[in-house]
Amino acid sequence: MKTAYEIAMERLNKSAPLKPLTEEQKRAIAELESRYKARIAEREITLQQRIAEARAGGDWARAAELEQELAAERRKLQEELEAQKEKIRQANG
Repeated sequence: MKTAYEIAMERLNKSAPLKPLTEEQKRAIAELESRYKARIAEREITLQQRIAEARAGGDWARAAELEQELAAERRKLQEELEAQKEKIRQANG
């Protein structure tokens, strides 16, 4: 018996078959992931320090704003990464 996931993947493959990535594409994607992981970590460190400072000063509203900014930046960087990875994948076809 197939799971819903397996059935969905079969349907997806029929409509848009997956093409294997070349070694060059795999390396490029790995490099991108590494670069974006570093960028995300850098922003997290910076903003976490600012959040801690705001909390220490009792500025809870500012701390909440910074937490929202951090979440938004994580999302933005993750979306950029996915877009770049998709460009690499499309270069295969």
